[in-house]
Amino acid sequence: MAAVLVGILLTLARPKEMRLAPVWVLPGVEVVLLAVLIARDPGRIDKRSSLLRGVSIVVVALLVLDAMVATVRLIAVLIRGGSMTNSPEKLLAAGGVVWLSNLIVFALLYWELDAGGAANRAHRMPRYLDLAFTQQLSPEVARPGWRPGFGDYLYLAMTTSTAFSPTDVMPLALWAKMAMGLQSLISLAVVGLVVARAVNVFT
Repeated sequence: MAAVLVGILLTLARPKEMRLAPVWVLPGVEVVLLAVLIARDPGRIDKRSSLLRGVSIVVVALLVLDAMVATVRLIAVLIRGGSMTNSPEKLLAAGGVVWLSNLIVFALLYWELDAGGAANRAHRMPRYLDLAFTQQLSPEVARPGWRPGFGDYLYLAMTTSTAFSPTDVMPLALWAKMAMGLQSLISLAVVGLVVARAVNVFT
């Protein structure tokens, strides 16, 4: 839930050139996601509901789409120029907001889709994994009954955004491979183009 709140703040901090809709639209969608998460269980998200999970998947998919649109718009601004591109401080700040937004939404995507979702993982891990964590590949290093939490998916998203490839979590399902590949490409484009442009402005 804290990740959704951070996502709302990042959306509000995004420059207007990076927005697809009025400033209130995406925070409204994120509030819906937050309400769904609370409805699933105010304490621990371990109640299995197909309807609520379907709603949360749709909302997370919209957040991913919005993050991708923001990335495309940032790249477009870098290519054609604009007021933001003349200020390295504004450019780096905008790039940082877009990069962090992508990190948060992909962490939510992995958390929501892996092994049938958080509620399903709380009840029973499937035999065949979507994402294989070190603790699952080497059970002897993990405590008994270990399950990945949101922090593990946030770390997965962070390493994918910085290493541009899998590190200690292996994608086994096709959706996981496509998602991690897409996140790597988005992060590479944002970091590479923004830093290059900022250095050019500095010099």
